Amino acid sequence: MATAYLNRISTAVPDHDVHETFMGFAEKILQQDGRHVLFRRMASRAQIDHRWSCLRPDLTRKTPALDLEGFYSAGSFPTTAARMRRYEEAAPALAEKAVAGLKIARPEEITHLIIISCTGLSAPGLDFHLMERFGLSDAVERTSVGFMGCYAAINGLKLARHIVRSDAGARVLMVSLELCTLHLQDTGDLEQVLSFMIFGDGCAAALITADEEGFGLDSFRSVMVPQTSGHITWAIGDQGFDMVLSGQVPTSIGQSLGQRLDDFLPDAKVGDIALWAVHPGGRSVLDAVQQAFELPDPALAHSREVLRTCGNMSSATVLFVLDAMLKDPDTKPGSRGCAMAFGPGIVAETMQFTAA
Repeated sequence: MATAYLNRISTAVPDHDVHETFMGFAEKILQQDGRHVLFRRMASRAQIDHRWSCLRPDLTRKTPALDLEGFYSAGSFPTTAARMRRYEEAAPALAEKAVAGLKIARPEEITHLIIISCTGLSAPGLDFHLMERFGLSDAVERTSVGFMGCYAAINGLKLARHIVRSDAGARVLMVSLELCTLHLQDTGDLEQVLSFMIFGDGCAAALITADEEGFGLDSFRSVMVPQTSGHITWAIGDQGFDMVLSGQVPTSIGQSLGQRLDDFLPDAKVGDIALWAVHPGGRSVLDAVQQAFELPDPALAHSREVLRTCGNMSSATVLFVLDAMLKDPDTKPGSRGCAMAFGPGIVAETMQFTAA
C-alpha cells in the first residue's frame, strides 16, 4: 500500500489588511455602553497584527461603513444572499493565486480535486472554475468538504491519504479557501465581537501524491471532547453564517488534552514529536495546547506567527502552519510531527506525519 505525501503547499491572502480598521469599527459598535475600553484591552492580548480581507477597508474611518464598497454599513448589514454573491466574486481569484503558486508542471495529470470551504456555497463552484483555469481533465474526480469549520483541512488530508493509498498513481490537488470576513455580525454582544476579531481570509492549495517529498501522512485521529457541543457552533442565518465561539473553548481543550494524552497521540509520546502544527484558533487556544503538552515556546512558533500575520482563517490556517514548516530549513528529514485543529463538537482532528 502506497504512502501518501503532502508534497508542497502554496498559500495566498487577499490584498487588504483590515485588522486595525475592523478593530476601530468594533469599538464604535461597543461605545454606547462603554464596553469598548474592555474590548480594546482584551483584543490587545490576542497577538494578532494583521488580518486580510477581500473587502477594501475605509482607512479614513470617516464614513459609517467599514469598507469602501459599503458592504458593512452601521445598521445595515448585508443578507446572506448578498454575502454569497460576494463570495462568488472574490473566491476564484484567491484560489487561482494559491494554486498557481504550486507550479504544477502537468495539471492535466491531476486525478482528484478536493475543495474545502465553510464560508461560502455555490454551484457550479470553485472546482469547475479551477478545472477550466488550469486545464484539469474534465474527468477529474471532485469532492467538496463543506461546513466542518477549522478542522476541515485535516479531514481533507485524510481523504487525500485514502485516495493515494488506494491508487499509487493518484495526484490529488486540495484547495482550502475561507472568506471569514464576509460573516461579520451586526451585534453589540462583546463575546461575539471578540470572537470575530480573530478571523481573516485566506487560501491554501496542496499537492498530495505517492512521491516521497514533503511530509509523509502517517495516521489520523478524531477525538470528541464530551459535553462541549455548544462551545463552537456554526449556523446559516439571515445575515450571514452565525459563529459562536465560547470563551470556555480554551479551558475545555486544555482539560481534555491533559486528561486524554493517549487519545490524541496513540502512536507516539510527546517527546517523540519535533513538529507541532497546531491550528491557531486564538492565542488562548495555543496557550492551552502548550500547557497541556508542556511544550517549550519554540514548539508553537510557526502557529503563533501565522496567527500574528493572518489571524484565524478557519480551515486554511493549519495548512499555512504546515507550509511554514515545509519551508523551514530547520525541519530535518525523519522528524515526526503532529498537526491538530479544533472545531464544532468540540472535536479535535489530529494528523501524525514524518518529514521525508
